[in-house]
Amino acid sequence: MEQKQIQIRASEADLKGVYSNVMQISHTQEEFILDFFNIVGGSGVLAARVILSPSHLKRMIRALEENLKKYEEKFGPIILVQPPTPPEIGFKTK
Repeated sequence: MEQKQIQIRASEADLKGVYSNVMQISHTQEEFILDFFNIVGGSGVLAARVILSPSHLKRMIRALEENLKKYEEKFGPIILVQPPTPPEIGFKTK
């Protein structure tokens, strides 16, 4: 099977990325919604929202597990610390 090269464009802002320290997951039968937040003190912002099909989410989880395994083989195990209890998250309109 011939592999096709895909050209991807990204703005400078997109290449900088966004920081997230909280993630919330919701779903319907047709899609998963991953909301990434940056919460500091008593307030936060939605940094990014990613909407995926269930089958794509499953492929993504497998890719993450594979990369996490490679990371820990190279750098050692990641020690999980008890995260602080996050405040209740809700959207506010301006």
